[in-house]
Amino acid sequence: MKTNNTNHLSRRQFLGYSALGLTGLTILPSWTLANGTRIAPSDRVVLGFIGVGQQGVSDFGSFTGCPGVQVAAGCDVDSIKRERFKRRVEKWQKSQNMGQRCDTYEFYEDMLNRKDIDAVSIATPDHWHALTLIHACQAKKDVYVQKPLSYSITEGHDMVKAARDNKCVVQVGSQQRSSGEFQQAIALVRSGGIGHIETVYVRVGDPPTTYDLPEMPVPETLNFNQWLGPLNDPKVHYHTDICLPISLDPEKNETQWARWRYYRETGNGFTADWGTHMFDITQAALGMDGSGPCEFIPKGFGGAKYLTMKYQNGIVMTEQNYRPNDGGQGICFNGTKGWLRVARGYIECSNASLLKKDEQSIAERDYVMSSPHMQDFIDCVRSRKQPIAPVEVGSSSLTVCCIANIAIELQRPVKWDPATLSFGDDKEAFNHRLYRYQYRKPYSI
Repeated sequence: MKTNNTNHLSRRQFLGYSALGLTGLTILPSWTLANGTRIAPSDRVVLGFIGVGQQGVSDFGSFTGCPGVQVAAGCDVDSIKRERFKRRVEKWQKSQNMGQRCDTYEFYEDMLNRKDIDAVSIATPDHWHALTLIHACQAKKDVYVQKPLSYSITEGHDMVKAARDNKCVVQVGSQQRSSGEFQQAIALVRSGGIGHIETVYVRVGDPPTTYDLPEMPVPETLNFNQWLGPLNDPKVHYHTDICLPISLDPEKNETQWARWRYYRETGNGFTADWGTHMFDITQAALGMDGSGPCEFIPKGFGGAKYLTMKYQNGIVMTEQNYRPNDGGQGICFNGTKGWLRVARGYIECSNASLLKKDEQSIAERDYVMSSPHMQDFIDCVRSRKQPIAPVEVGSSSLTVCCIANIAIELQRPVKWDPATLSFGDDKEAFNHRLYRYQYRKPYSI
């Protein structure tokens, strides 16, 4: 099986690396959208995609709603998914009267070497986020990276440093920050509309379980060794549930989300999958971006009915249903003057007069369209301003999720100092894989 010999270059080697003499994508001096809008070359943003499975293809669809975006390339460890992406991109290019060309790569370093690509979108499994983002920033590419930001806490810190050292714009795919109902909820809580917040109920879902899938033969189209990358657990072997197969002729796409996110060895469960949406919004509303709870108490310890997280200011956040008899993901802020509930496509307040009426409402439970979040990223690529969900926010939100899982696995309370990013003298927490993950050799940051 082919292995990647360019993953472990030093920073100097990486930046000087020349990939197979590749030439840039030829683009006309200006382009015209199908609706007649002309985009000047100076305003065009050329994207490459790392990871073009179900999420990557979805993100491509959202980016096509952003004027002035061109797509030059896609990268994936599965050759069939690379070909699907190429076909979809070139079909879209044709519909927009653009030149039709989308190059594909098995190894992302080859794509990052291209000088014509301004930014990359990363939609790999979480265990690849850190390396791909750090290498992209070292190659001076701006980055849109799917949530959760990383697999472990210290990876997030390294990603923040890479983005800032290289002056890159990074947007984390916590798209609820760009959604009207959540923006309204954040503003109402911050303004004191429901008084001083005392408790917050946040429903995200269950923590990860142990990897127990039976081993299956690896398809010829998949470089599974490259999919594993830095993962360092011998229990992780191929199964269709973690690398969803597709076909092209006839076309048969993914029918579910890949389940690697729900196992301890490969992900952080619903705790992070939805926590980096719902805990993220809670952090924003409480003014805790860049900070977080100082104590995490697992469900069942000392009679705790729910996973409980305590902030230094006395606010208590619990992982439980956000409204009676509703097991879906959402948030309920409980204040001294009332309550506020918010979920995707839904917002309700004990004082209805505090809510703005929106003539354009979406059906409850519908997925939030990501295009406004992508547009914010593209705007910031052009302006060099900070996006609505910068890398620091992604890191602090991810930290909440990781420490929650650490407390759950240790089956005891864990204390955390958000100011010093420290567990104090808790060596067991410091040595947990979700604080500092030991990569499979020779991968390293």
